[in-house]
Amino acid sequence: KPAYLLVSGLFICINFEVMIDTHAHLYADAFEGEIDEVISRAKAAGVTKVLLPNIDTGSIVGLNTLVELDSTFFYRMMGLHPCSVDTDYEIQLERIKYELDTKETIAVGEIGIDLYWDKTKQEMQEKAFLIQCEWALEMNLPIAIHSRESTQLIIDLLKANFNGKLSGVFHCFVGTAEEAKEIVDMGYHIGIGGVVTFKNSDLRNHLFNTPLDRIIMETDSPYLAPVPYRGKRNESAYVKEVADELARIYSLSIEDISKITTANALELFKI
Repeated sequence: KPAYLLVSGLFICINFEVMIDTHAHLYADAFEGEIDEVISRAKAAGVTKVLLPNIDTGSIVGLNTLVELDSTFFYRMMGLHPCSVDTDYEIQLERIKYELDTKETIAVGEIGIDLYWDKTKQEMQEKAFLIQCEWALEMNLPIAIHSRESTQLIIDLLKANFNGKLSGVFHCFVGTAEEAKEIVDMGYHIGIGGVVTFKNSDLRNHLFNTPLDRIIMETDSPYLAPVPYRGKRNESAYVKEVADELARIYSLSIEDISKITTANALELFKI
């Protein structure tokens, strides 16, 4: 039976399964002054590694600080988020490429295209995305893909430019069953986070026929907290709720879900 530990005033269930949060922004301002407690709760929940995708040049220092704090728990990705792509994106990419060239990095990310907030920058976002995909190809690194309102567009771009040459994950996947199949058939992974627990989400139905060996778990902290924490700040400990929901979808134990998704993450990111 699981044990319970009092951490930061909360009783946390200590799980015996091992989990990896493959996408979290724990360097964000939302965790300022509380990161030690957040790390403690994550470890108590069974999280053994947290993978940190970058956003832009302004987030590099905070990300690197966490990796330097504990390089066996935190792992660095480096990329330019599509929502940070603007007229200065080439200058930002120069700094990000320097980080990739000089520091140990497990993936190029978070990169992609976001057509939810601003469609006027699509051309710049596509250029920045393809440049960073080229880096990943040259460095033999996977990519962590942001695809809000752009999943099919990114699938088409990858097929046209890097068909069979890259690996990676469609982070925070909320697409259709057809898109999930296309992603898996291309050899990519699907990142599942808190959205799968939302009552109004169709994601659980879309995953039913998706092979579990292509699923990895994430939180996207501090965003998209799962039920029962929806609307609150997300954190890595809550990846346990994602594992619970996946166990229901695939009719497996949470231990099996944790074991399989952890193995998937370790293989994809070559950790």
